[in-house]
Amino acid sequence: MTIFTKYFTKLTADQTPQSQPLPGTSQVPNSAGAYAWKVDDWMRLDRFLVLGTEGGTYYTSEKELTLANAAALKRALEADGLRVVQRVADVSDAGRAPKNDPAIFALAMAAKLGDDATRKAAYAALPTVCRTGTHLLHFVAYAKLFGGWGRGLRTAVARWFNGKPAKDLAYQLVKYQQRDGWSTRDLLRLAHPRAASPSHDRLFHWVVKGALEGEVDPALALIAAYEQAKSATTIDEIVTLIRDARLPREAVPTQWLRETAVWDALLPAMPVTAILRNLGTMSKIGLLTTGSAAADFVARKLGDEPTLRGARIHPIAVLAALTTYRSGRGAKSDATWTPVGKVIDALDAAFYQTFRAIEPTGKRTMLALDVSGSMSGGQVAGVPGLTPRVASAAMALITAATEANHGFVGFSTQLIELAISPRQRLDDVITTVSGLPFAGTDCALPMTWALAQRRDIDVFVVYTDSETWAGSTHPSIALRKYREKTGIAAKLIVVGMTSNGFTIADPDDAGMLDVVGFDTAAPAVMADFSRA
Repeated sequence: MTIFTKYFTKLTADQTPQSQPLPGTSQVPNSAGAYAWKVDDWMRLDRFLVLGTEGGTYYTSEKELTLANAAALKRALEADGLRVVQRVADVSDAGRAPKNDPAIFALAMAAKLGDDATRKAAYAALPTVCRTGTHLLHFVAYAKLFGGWGRGLRTAVARWFNGKPAKDLAYQLVKYQQRDGWSTRDLLRLAHPRAASPSHDRLFHWVVKGALEGEVDPALALIAAYEQAKSATTIDEIVTLIRDARLPREAVPTQWLRETAVWDALLPAMPVTAILRNLGTMSKIGLLTTGSAAADFVARKLGDEPTLRGARIHPIAVLAALTTYRSGRGAKSDATWTPVGKVIDALDAAFYQTFRAIEPTGKRTMLALDVSGSMSGGQVAGVPGLTPRVASAAMALITAATEANHGFVGFSTQLIELAISPRQRLDDVITTVSGLPFAGTDCALPMTWALAQRRDIDVFVVYTDSETWAGSTHPSIALRKYREKTGIAAKLIVVGMTSNGFTIADPDDAGMLDVVGFDTAAPAVMADFSRA
């Protein structure tokens, strides 16, 4: 490149609006009709695994978004199927994603459409990714989309049943009996597993034939109690069965689930995931009330970090529970309840505990929230009401809680400083962000504003869907100008809040990084990049 060409290209880029591609780059049209970079299939896979496609985006329907991600997944499988399987297993096993469904879908696709080595690896990873009965049923439903029951699927399903200790398997068989039009009876009939032990054999017989035969050893005690619960006639009887056999909620006949005493018996052994899902119900029936022992128990459980990590509780699960519980009404029902303040406080604290501990970088950090119209469309991980706009504010609080030298701004086609503090309650911050006015999208604003205001920033963290279109300068050019004018080697971290295929980060600039919103590993990666 000659000196003239170099300076001409730079001058042209400086004058290029976002509605046109930067000269000499590989930019593509985004969904808003302007230009950004296309993320590679591996970043697209990460976004899909963590954020999913439920609810679509502001510009793209759920069906279109799912098909686009499936196409990227297929290309990744063709490029390196073993790498796909490993990525899926890593994200799922570490609890990095809010929901396991995208990982299960990707694993099923690898198992049916991958090459021989990929299929073998996918089936081997089945117990890692599909840890519960409902996961297994989802996997089979997805696998059927890509092909029939072959030897590989039958063997993998049989191995899943036999790979669990009989007592653990009994719990799965009671708790998760059918999903997606499939039942565990269907799976056992099709897989024909040879029982790993006499207890496994009796469990299989119970599922397929509906009868419990032979000696009721400790491994089958839960099954025996479940059968007894079906014919219980008094509250005392059902409560005794729940306490003695540790029956899960799914094993309790529906008519008893309106009784406070039944929920009181269920609570001590209730997994924390179930607690999060049933906070509203337990308040509605009068178990969780201000000053109650049950509310104290729930608060302690939610405050136990090892329990949260062991259960793979994702921040979005806590955020969804907090948003719904605080509202006092069901997201998908007409149920209402009176929220308990101590439980709300425990949920707020639990949100921060579900992210990994991060060592502060000491960098001057701007947390820039895209609050434009496109960020108000769609759902993050299929959670009702959890738009990318709201979710980005929640995720930014994690960095804010770690980095003392930070500031918040919100932008669309204008930028405003936000008086947000990590000392605020999470629900208060969400309310603040939800009430901000919004318009078009100009992702260059954080950099152009910081330059105009003479703010010294080491790291710009932009939470966005990258559907930028309204600016007269591209974000990457705005960052370059900021560096040149201030002499600060500023970095840009783009936190993708949807599973679309675009980014404002220049892939040829080592000072720019793409991460996936609400990946629990993202804050640590961001800190390492900022520190480097």
